[in-house]
Amino acid sequence: MRNLFLTAVSMLFLGAGVFAATPENTLVIELDGASTGIIEIELLPELAPEHVERVKKLAREGSYDGVVFHRVIDGFMAQTGDVTHGNLEGFIPRYAGSGGSNYEDLPAEFSKEPFLRGVVGMARSSDPNSANSQFFIMFADGEFLNEQYTVFGRVIEGQDVVDGIKKGHAQTGALDDPDYMKRVYVKSDN
Repeated sequence: MRNLFLTAVSMLFLGAGVFAATPENTLVIELDGASTGIIEIELLPELAPEHVERVKKLAREGSYDGVVFHRVIDGFMAQTGDVTHGNLEGFIPRYAGSGGSNYEDLPAEFSKEPFLRGVVGMARSSDPNSANSQFFIMFADGEFLNEQYTVFGRVIEGQDVVDGIKKGHAQTGALDDPDYMKRVYVKSDN
């Protein structure tokens, strides 16, 4: 009986390591602006393989470098990733949030993973299959998003940096002088 218990406990710990953050599945964001610092996001390919691959591809191309947090609502989330209209250089607030990459939109990869504080989800339009490059990081739990948006990561370091991101208008989240992602990369590439 004791051996059975030890075997079960060993399998539990070994299994826990299967989904542990690895450098290949860790996204690093160097934030600049009102809030500065490093945010590390554990990517979750077991939940959203296509979304994780897209984000890694855009990071490796440098597409996220210099992109602003264009929609930041206190107590809700901070949104970024508009690689077309969200670049710090030449930033025009009214266009931010309307663009994406040159790649095709992604099909939804909804899961049972809840939108809790620190969870990273893919932004989209009213079409569930319209996620492209924009994503958001949760300041607080948002159960109303569950199974309606794709979860592809979670903050594992730097939630205090996320919390310090400059907040926008209370209802729209819009900003004129937003914080931005100075550099974004996959940890295994650095």
